[in-house]
Amino acid sequence: MASFIAKQMVGNQLKSVKGAMGGDDEKKDEGGADDGEDPEVAEARREAEEKRKEKHRKMEEEREELRQSIRDKYGLKKKVPEEEGMMQPPEEAGRIGRKKKTPAELAAEANADSDDEDFAKLPGNLGEITSKVTELPSKLAQGVGEKCALQ
Repeated sequence: MASFIAKQMVGNQLKSVKGAMGGDDEKKDEGGADDGEDPEVAEARREAEEKRKEKHRKMEEEREELRQSIRDKYGLKKKVPEEEGMMQPPEEAGRIGRKKKTPAELAAEANADSDDEDFAKLPGNLGEITSKVTELPSKLAQGVGEKCALQ
């Protein structure tokens, strides 16, 4: 434990000394080589990138033809994701979960839920039930007869 703390203290001091000597400048130059590189090299790199993309595009076309032949052979339908039909905003393109709701949407949803809760407690055929309840005392009086009197 003590050796860890000592390394942390000495390590920070060594990094500051290395920075003062100019050791970090060489690393920055190597990382930023794209700005000052030869135009011929940049052109060659761009062409290689285009060739690579073309190669991958052709491979994907071949794979899609193979997939389609399998679909035709077995009578399968191609799955079309919903996202393919509509474009997503750039900020949500890499998002896995659903979109976050705004406070206004949350408030509207809460109001809708509270309204639904009041009506969810009542049965759907409320008028029919109330008519049965109002008819109940008269039916009881007829069924009981004259021996008992309802108060």
